[in-house]
Amino acid sequence: MPRRSLARLYRDEFTGYSPAKFRNDLTAGLNVALVALPLALAFGAASGASAAAGLVTSIVGGIVIGLLAGAPYQMTGAKAVISVVLIVLVNQYGLEGMWVALFMAGLLTLAIGLLRLGRFIAFIPSTVISGFTAGISAIIIIRQFDPLLGIRTPTTITAAQKLIAYFTTPNLTPNLHSLLLGLLVMGIMFLYPAKWNERVPGSLMALIIATASNFALGWSVNTIESIPQTLFLQPNFSIPAIPWENISDFVAPALTLTALGSVETLLCGSAGSEMTGKRLQVNQHLIAQGIGNMLLPFFGAIPTTSGILRTKVAIHSGGQTRLTGIIHSLILLAVMFMLADYLAMIPLSALAGVLMVTAIRSVDLSSVKFTFGNFFKTDMIAFLVAFIATVVLSLTNAILFGTFLMGAVFLNKSASIDISIQEVDVERLKQRGIETEGKCKHVRVAFLTGPLFFAATSQFSESFADLGDTHALILSMRGVPLIDSAGIEAIHKLHTRLQKNGGTLMFAGIHDNAKQMMERGGLVKIVGEENFFWSSDQAIVEAERRGCKFC
Repeated sequence: MPRRSLARLYRDEFTGYSPAKFRNDLTAGLNVALVALPLALAFGAASGASAAAGLVTSIVGGIVIGLLAGAPYQMTGAKAVISVVLIVLVNQYGLEGMWVALFMAGLLTLAIGLLRLGRFIAFIPSTVISGFTAGISAIIIIRQFDPLLGIRTPTTITAAQKLIAYFTTPNLTPNLHSLLLGLLVMGIMFLYPAKWNERVPGSLMALIIATASNFALGWSVNTIESIPQTLFLQPNFSIPAIPWENISDFVAPALTLTALGSVETLLCGSAGSEMTGKRLQVNQHLIAQGIGNMLLPFFGAIPTTSGILRTKVAIHSGGQTRLTGIIHSLILLAVMFMLADYLAMIPLSALAGVLMVTAIRSVDLSSVKFTFGNFFKTDMIAFLVAFIATVVLSLTNAILFGTFLMGAVFLNKSASIDISIQEVDVERLKQRGIETEGKCKHVRVAFLTGPLFFAATSQFSESFADLGDTHALILSMRGVPLIDSAGIEAIHKLHTRLQKNGGTLMFAGIHDNAKQMMERGGLVKIVGEENFFWSSDQAIVEAERRGCKFC
């Protein structure tokens, strides 16, 4: 049970805790809050809920997940990748539908953590993740044109449909003032000196300047309008309101939220681990994230997951323990109650500018350049397919399509087994001190490298299609890490063919787990224990000793 693991994490973090370390946590928490404030408001507004919902998410989620987190540096909050899913959910099912999917996603994430299945998240190919990230960034940019231009286009399921709507919707009149404020925010964020970020984040400064400019000029633009001074927003989720008759409609969105949230957690944990040398306890953190997301709907909030930007700020600011995340949430809580009237004045186009710049910066350009610069064809195709599917399809369908794509990429890369069939080199054996007469010319050694499972059996069978006059075939399997039932069956067929021609199948250097599979499949009994050897050299000598029928 994770309780012992969590207790150990607490002990490691707080042993020797001092006032100096608390000051570090306090400073780091303040810096994270300054970064998180504009992002929470922007992601909340972009989700289809409200800016206040994003703020409550960072407050409640930060405290709950902070207390249960799998690493001291892991910061959480509303995320752009999640907002993309939410806007579609809210458009289709309303806020209640979004909360049902969120509760289910939290329950599923909790189950993954409790069952200790978090490591399987790492099996997702990086190029597919990069493609999805770039696609989601494109979706965010496209969907922010409405608030940026101060217009309203028809609700659509996909980003591609939304983009088309800008050219087909009649009588669209952009609000020039909204556009100018959004461009002002984007310009400030792009030009803001990096060293100033250490004191005041560029996104926060941009919002302050844009809001002050709008107030001073008296422009008529859409603003946040209100920030309720309560953690329990209205409306919020309630168990009796669950539409049980349509519950199956929320399975796919819940799986999407779970997958995206878990991947973000893993990526954030990987970045934090590299920076601190402390490994993220993935399963423990998924438990924390699951509990947090199960609770958030009851506050009227939106999903939360780990954020790389917030985490980097916490680490660079000297954060020592999980108190950094909790302090950041408490500061946001104070801001919510003390500065609500000022937050309500923030233009929506300014938040759109923040989101657009954040989306652009979230694309891993170095990874894209590496893949395309080196012309890795399989990875390039995987990236492009994931990107296009994300933009053209609904995100839920894109995730399902991406799951298939991930499996295809994984199988393509792992199914390749290298098989090299060689004649016996007598002179080479003599150089190694192995005496052989070399009288048998029908002994061949096949060196296998790679897993022998269902996806590789076709290649395996083709490699041995023409055995010719082979009398003794030695399979050197030191490079075969695993074998499944299909691989056992392929070897069995090879043995039967050799046996019909009076030949013998021998094995060398086989791993224990592979041999255990052969025993379970009855292959060891059929071939005979006497045909298993430590090395191919031993097998060659034994094959010659037994004599060659065709010599």
